[in-house]
Amino acid sequence: MSNTTITTVALGRPVNPNSARQQRLAELAEKRANGNCKRGRPVNGESKRQEVLAAREAKVASGVELKRGRPVVEGSERQKRLAAQAARKAAATK
Repeated sequence: MSNTTITTVALGRPVNPNSARQQRLAELAEKRANGNCKRGRPVNGESKRQEVLAAREAKVASGVELKRGRPVVEGSERQKRLAAQAARKAAATK
C-alpha cells in the first residue's frame, strides 16, 4: 500500500457570499425555513369564484350529489335521433 491523499478541486466559479444574488437566495432560504415564503397570486376571499367553491364544498359536506356536465333535454331532436339510433342497433344485434 502506498500513502496517497485524495485532493478535491472545486469546479466552476467561486461563490461570492456578499453578492446581491447570494444575499437574496439566503434571504429566500430563510423565509422558506420560517414558512414565510409566499408564492403565486394571493387568493381573494371575496371573489365570485371563491363563493362558488365554498358553495360547492358546502354541498359536498352536506352529502348532496353534484351533477357534472350539461343537463340533457329529453325531448330534443338530438335525443330523439340518438334513441332511434340505439333502437336500430338493438334490433340489428338480435
